[in-house]
Amino acid sequence: MRYDEQDRESRNVEDRRGQGGGGMFRFPGGFGRSRGGRRVQIPIPIGRGGGRGGFSITTLIIIGVIMWFLGFNPLSILTGGGGPAGLPDFNQMPQMPRVDRPERQAQDGGGLRIPTGADRGSAPARPDDELASFTKKVLADTEDVWNRVFRQFGRQYKEPTLVLYDGVTRTACGPGQAAMGPFYCPLDDKVYLDLGFYRELQQKFRAPGDFAQAYVIAHEIGHHVQKLLGIADRVMELKQRYPNAANQIQVRMELQADCLSGVWANLNDQLNKRLEPGDIREGLNAASAIGDDMIQRRQQGYIVPDAFTHGSSEQRVRWFSKGYESGRMEVCDTFNAREL
Repeated sequence: MRYDEQDRESRNVEDRRGQGGGGMFRFPGGFGRSRGGRRVQIPIPIGRGGGRGGFSITTLIIIGVIMWFLGFNPLSILTGGGGPAGLPDFNQMPQMPRVDRPERQAQDGGGLRIPTGADRGSAPARPDDELASFTKKVLADTEDVWNRVFRQFGRQYKEPTLVLYDGVTRTACGPGQAAMGPFYCPLDDKVYLDLGFYRELQQKFRAPGDFAQAYVIAHEIGHHVQKLLGIADRVMELKQRYPNAANQIQVRMELQADCLSGVWANLNDQLNKRLEPGDIREGLNAASAIGDDMIQRRQQGYIVPDAFTHGSSEQRVRWFSKGYESGRMEVCDTFNAREL
């Protein structure tokens, strides 16, 4: 991707790197059940675990108790939330607005990748400061695009905050862990990212490249767009009403975020001329590498489609491509699509 030192870095970044997060977390006031007039706070043990990625019996018991306290069916962790149930009627889902594509700006002769510490003549303060700078510039590009898009259909885009952290951190949605990968918390409008995930993306998932990293950020920002449009709230209602179809509903939401990240890539290149040859291929490679089928095969040696929560590699590539090729939000209606 084309960036240089003159490109804007977003100010909506909270840098918690080096602060540490502790080993036990409590859910904020939005979680937990009230007992005797006071809210019960439930500590969650943190740990990466080992083996093939499964849970021990002790861990399952602990999680089951936590889910019971929160009002969920503990059996759903064993069934994956799936089961023989038809999908709900999505006709009442909020519609993706139609927007005009921005006019292509004139070429400015290209740009440069982010300079290294050696290029600047001094070493960075931290080993990952270059990645942090890149992340802030990608976030700034998401702000450029989505502010413009929301204005086109008469809405104001509320810019989210991106939190950089190491290992573990507190969030309004509970404990955030690097092992979870990047994630969006709709309760505080924040995207959480441990920069070590970029290295994991390259080494573990074999998806290198700066645009692969940008795709990950754009996907999480896509979830923020879904919240602002009322889609996230509607999805939560549907998942509560149709618990046996919760995984299938979630897959459609994740694929829509993939599609929105593709829309962003298209519009961002028209506004800011960021893409270089091979960038989209990097994004498609990343979308394929983190498909549910690929991850399940890597972790357990076999695939359980009913347990998918993000979609298969083929589905993720398809929906990112739909968004990128069209540059239009309305093509991202995964909820009413007959085929994912």
